[in-house]
Amino acid sequence: MTVLVRMSEEAYGPYLENAISGYAQSNVESGRWPEEGALERSQADFESSLPEGLETPNNYLFEIKAAETGPTVGVIWFAVEERHGVLSASVYDVEIKPRFRRLGHANAAFEALELLVREFGLSSIGLHVFGHNLEAQALYDKLGYRVTGINMIKDISASSA
Repeated sequence: MTVLVRMSEEAYGPYLENAISGYAQSNVESGRWPEEGALERSQADFESSLPEGLETPNNYLFEIKAAETGPTVGVIWFAVEERHGVLSASVYDVEIKPRFRRLGHANAAFEALELLVREFGLSSIGLHVFGHNLEAQALYDKLGYRVTGINMIKDISASSA
């Protein structure tokens, strides 16, 4: 049974390193950022979002475990945010390790997240998904998430002509 366990300090350092590089790569792949400076931009975004690491107020980082004492199969991070007087959860990162994908862990992690968010008294869960990440989009659609907007970009630099 997949469970969420608060992320340990030991897990945080490796998580952060992987998350920073993964976020930079996703932004490059999506066309949002040029490759040059992407890692630095990503680092700055994480420093801004998690200035106190695991102790950053209103931010919750969890290891997704295959069972209470099972292996860590992934991570999920959400923040409690207020917009127009309404408190909601925003998922900033979710990752299942490649060898544990397609085993239901992401589904179970989001089900556990929903229970937690309800306990917090929050009204909704929002997230961003990169346009090139079709697998994640399919998962979120299956879980009942709906599209609320679409960002688009067209590269018109001289090098793309």
